[in-house]
Amino acid sequence: MKVQYFSDTDTLSIRLNNNPSTESSEIAPDVVIDFDKAGNVVGIEIDLASTKVDLKNLDLRGLLTPELV
Repeated sequence: MKVQYFSDTDTLSIRLNNNPSTESSEIAPDVVIDFDKAGNVVGIEIDLASTKVDLKNLDLRGLLTPELV
């Protein structure tokens, strides 16, 4: 999983895996979900992220377990 913030466009990108996106759907204003060819979610993009997400507080508890590092 890759989480990136692009300050020049105020976009938060969350890629869940490396599968290519073949379809996208805007589920709310400025929030787009990307799907692979099997219909699985592979990414989330949030435009104008600084107005929708608390970018200063990122909590990764449970994600960085020894099994995943």
